[in-house]
Amino acid sequence: MTTSSPLRERKKQRTRQALIDTALALFGERGFGGVTLDELCDEVEVSKRTFFRYFASKEDVAMAPLEDMWRAFLEELKEAEADGRRLVELMEASLLAALDRVADEAWAGRALLSYRLSESAPSINAHSLHFCDSTMRALLEVLHDRLDLPADARPRLAGDMLVAAWHHALDGWALGPGEPDKQQLIARVRDAIAALPGSLALTANPR
Repeated sequence: MTTSSPLRERKKQRTRQALIDTALALFGERGFGGVTLDELCDEVEVSKRTFFRYFASKEDVAMAPLEDMWRAFLEELKEAEADGRRLVELMEASLLAALDRVADEAWAGRALLSYRLSESAPSINAHSLHFCDSTMRALLEVLHDRLDLPADARPRLAGDMLVAAWHHALDGWALGPGEPDKQQLIARVRDAIAALPGSLALTANPR
């Protein structure tokens, strides 16, 4: 029992990864709307029932690399030490720890394909907005469960600024020159979050 359980878990992870990699490859070749769920399952040699054990929809599998990172972020945030530092700094440390944990050598390529799909398919963009909203609700629940925070807009706004910095970093990383890698994304995330205080202090002076 104790030896077979890890084997089963590894097999499940391999099946899930095969679905992600195959989906991203097919969507990249034929477009998101050009691949049916039946075709994807046939390519991986699994049933639709098996597919739905891992993913709720084609949009879900298409965005899995980026969404897995945010799920890891919530896990890291639950364990992060509340040591009196600024909330944005605590969230930044959790985000970078999640990125470091999830992003193996192949992750950058998968994340780039997911990003491109989200920019080209309206249904994926809508799915991403829904995921972002549910993640923000989960983020606030974790923060209020663990930390002594005011019951006003500031925790939500801090979370919104973190997400905005992430999207700015992701856009620059995906559209920048050269072959993107994890370390480049980490650097862009750091720079974007570091720019948040200055962005709030900008003055609206006439030309």
